[in-house]
Amino acid sequence: MSTKYETMYILRPDLTDEIIDQTITRYQTLLAEQGAVPVETQHRGKRRLAYELKKFKEGIYVQMNYDAPTTAVAELEKAFRLSEEVIRFLTVREED
Repeated sequence: MSTKYETMYILRPDLTDEIIDQTITRYQTLLAEQGAVPVETQHRGKRRLAYELKKFKEGIYVQMNYDAPTTAVAELEKAFRLSEEVIRFLTVREED
């Protein structure tokens, strides 16, 4: 059974465009391998953070909306925790 989710994650601001693209592709592929259907991915660009996170004052925001089983979300969040590129993330389930 699939549920709609929205995940917003913030990447370190010192990453190159190539590494940012590779990182976004890696997480899209991870979701696809877990049975998710990526609906939309938006690269929101570099923005100033409301407060300092891991000594960074800016971050690169990426938003993904997708349908996925709960296990796919768990795997994605595990990958976020292990990643050095991601400084913060949040996943919410969208209501029907």
